[in-house]
Amino acid sequence: MGLSSRHSVTLSPRPATRPILSVRDLVVHYHTSRGAVQAVNGVSFDIAEGERLGLVGESGSGKSTIALALLRLIRPPGRIESGEIVLDDVDLLSLDEEEMRQVRLARIALVAQGAMNSLNPVLRVKEQIRDGLHDHAAELSGRAFDDRVYELLHSVGLRRDVADMFPHELSGGMKQRVCMAIAISLRPTLIIADEPTSALDVVVQRQVMDTLLKVQEELGAAIILIGHDMGLMAQVVDRVGIMYAGNLAEVSPVADLFRTPLHPYSDLLIASLPSFEVKGAFQGIPGLPPSLLNRPVGCSFRARCPRAFERCATVEPRLREVQPERLVSCHLY
Repeated sequence: MGLSSRHSVTLSPRPATRPILSVRDLVVHYHTSRGAVQAVNGVSFDIAEGERLGLVGESGSGKSTIALALLRLIRPPGRIESGEIVLDDVDLLSLDEEEMRQVRLARIALVAQGAMNSLNPVLRVKEQIRDGLHDHAAELSGRAFDDRVYELLHSVGLRRDVADMFPHELSGGMKQRVCMAIAISLRPTLIIADEPTSALDVVVQRQVMDTLLKVQEELGAAIILIGHDMGLMAQVVDRVGIMYAGNLAEVSPVADLFRTPLHPYSDLLIASLPSFEVKGAFQGIPGLPPSLLNRPVGCSFRARCPRAFERCATVEPRLREVQPERLVSCHLY
């Protein structure tokens, strides 16, 4: 697919060890009777083997659309308009549907937000694990299959008797762990976790995240963690990408981002977090994100930005490296 010069970005040189995933100028639109909703507007990033990358932003910023695009699961009226998605040296956008189906689960897997919606309510857990293995010609029979199921359940902290249960017999945390077991069943190189703890209570959230990170380390896989919780990101990821209105506003190592956020949006997000050191009234970010159906000229954050100036109204900023390993899309730099 062709690349649009409008969305061209300047990224730091790729590391000596090539990334397992490289996304360049990804554009995804949802076509409606009123026009195209520009859900993802030229996003570029890399992720290295074993790395944990967080994608954070307000609802509607394009995070989950990126996840679906990486899996080639965008369905009409959505469409991947242009860009490049290279996983393990394979351009996923060049594959036909059958080839892409074989890539899913085997090389790139999804742990979805709603575990109950991801599991078939009328199939036992072991049958749902079998479906993924069978679909990728990983034929196991009898004792070998049972052993594989028990091994997967044990790796996510579940008892072997869970294999014979139906989803409605499991708690929310157990269902999410079953989804993890299915996701790692073919040892993928990349796991996408789309808000995997959003429907769980705080204690179970911590347990599920610990499980996810444990299986990631055992596999040596990379993780893209999508969510709203900046506190969670601070604890578990290596780098954070801040999404706003379909664009990456900033990409930084997590410690650098929290210490000295570069983009005004990142700064306001972090300032809104509760703190033991600073007491006072909570303050949100004034205003609302722009309509992605009628994207404003210039910087999408300009109307809400306390540091906007004249150029922001006419020129769209590009994501570029302004410090070592730190990229930002802002005219202040």
